[in-house]
Amino acid sequence: MALVHDGLIEAIATDRDKAAFGSLFDHFAPRLKSYLLRLGCDESTAEDVMQEAMITVWRKAESFDRRQASASTWIFTIARNKRIDRIRRESRPELDPEDPALVPSEPTPADTVIESTQNEKRLKAVLSALPTEQADLIRLAYYDDRSHRDIAEDLGLPLGTVKSRIRLGLARLRSLLDETE
Repeated sequence: MALVHDGLIEAIATDRDKAAFGSLFDHFAPRLKSYLLRLGCDESTAEDVMQEAMITVWRKAESFDRRQASASTWIFTIARNKRIDRIRRESRPELDPEDPALVPSEPTPADTVIESTQNEKRLKAVLSALPTEQADLIRLAYYDDRSHRDIAEDLGLPLGTVKSRIRLGLARLRSLLDETE
């Protein structure tokens, strides 16, 4: 019987023989469906996967090699692989195009970029006008995003001194920025 099925697949491969495919389908379709049901597929999924497998048999008949496997082994392997593909497809989450993480942010308007660049230059110029100990502490706290406690420990300064110098530096920065506007 195995040789008959091998011959049917070869007839499909060489001649696209519909009668041969019909015989193959009649024999294997119920067996594939039963196999898929035993693997845990529901009725509808088993039917779909069986049909996909048989369509693949029709399309890929020329890749069948009787020296590597019998017709039944080849067909059941196709069905098993189709079932695995289905499971992978279903377990992959669907992407929501409305997800904010996937929506690109709006480009920054040119006038905003220019204004931001000008403000940054102004701030750097004013920051350099501050006493060094105040400017360094402000850079550590705001540019390097370090806590006052970390700055105090690293520089060996009392925490109160760090806080006062930053507060005085920020007040001086505000007044210098107001003067430049």
